[in-house]
Amino acid sequence: MTISMIPFETEQHLDWRALTRALEQGHRLPKAEIADSFLYRKTDTLLNRAAWIDGLGLAVKSATIFPGNAAGGKPVVNGGVSLYADSDGMLEAIVDFHLVTKWKTAGDSLCAALRLARPDSRRILIVGAGTVGRSLREAYGAGFPDAAFTIWNRSRQGAEALAADWPGMTVADDLAGAVAQADIITCATMSTEPLIMGDWLQPGQHLDLIGAYRPDMREADDTALRRARIFVDSFDTTIGHIGEIKDPLERGIIARDAILADYYTPDSFARRSDDEITLFKNGGGAHLDLMTSRYILDAWRAAQ
Repeated sequence: MTISMIPFETEQHLDWRALTRALEQGHRLPKAEIADSFLYRKTDTLLNRAAWIDGLGLAVKSATIFPGNAAGGKPVVNGGVSLYADSDGMLEAIVDFHLVTKWKTAGDSLCAALRLARPDSRRILIVGAGTVGRSLREAYGAGFPDAAFTIWNRSRQGAEALAADWPGMTVADDLAGAVAQADIITCATMSTEPLIMGDWLQPGQHLDLIGAYRPDMREADDTALRRARIFVDSFDTTIGHIGEIKDPLERGIIARDAILADYYTPDSFARRSDDEITLFKNGGGAHLDLMTSRYILDAWRAAQ
């Protein structure tokens, strides 16, 4: 078997809408088995995320996080995804780590928004002008092509830099005002304290939370969770692991049954009315890396 090396440049053959369809198809297969492992050397980390889906194959996503690289002008995060065949376990491809992460993360949020946001959503606010924020502009632009975009960032300079790459994108200084005016708010920050206040939310909005990935991180406050109908990409990778869900559950702010559905319960994963507030927590588990890697490999092969 020939092993394919899939570089970042492969993304010219990818399509955001097609990825969301691949994610939906992946969740129709038997539920994924997933496992994470960590190794440490002082401040350096090796993270391995593995997933196995019967009918789709196996993937191991390895990430090295070396904070000291920044001083030498080298990337802090590096890695790759090894993709194995479902039939015989043979290595099929090694896919660029950053390519998989970009498309998995933003594609996950777009997949949820296409189900949970109002179809007529025309005003999208991106909170956070980092790498993920840029990916979200691409993904949401494909999913909601008639929408106008606004960016808010702690540093206005960062917001202006992102907006400069997207003609027509506006920069917000007042986060509360920008939230109130948006149909969709997508938040990708490294905040440990809530940035989005539930009192700012308006009927009919969709709130997409990406940044919090540790138990001590939050992007939205308790009121936001109380006011919204809550959805996650996976019960297994969010409940008990991510502060956005774990913290309010443990303090009794919300009950377990307030988390209504994940992608494995598609019949319940839907907006019921135009005036309800929906909230999605993007957990980004290893099974999504596998689904995304398989989509990337299929698209790369089709382009050859």
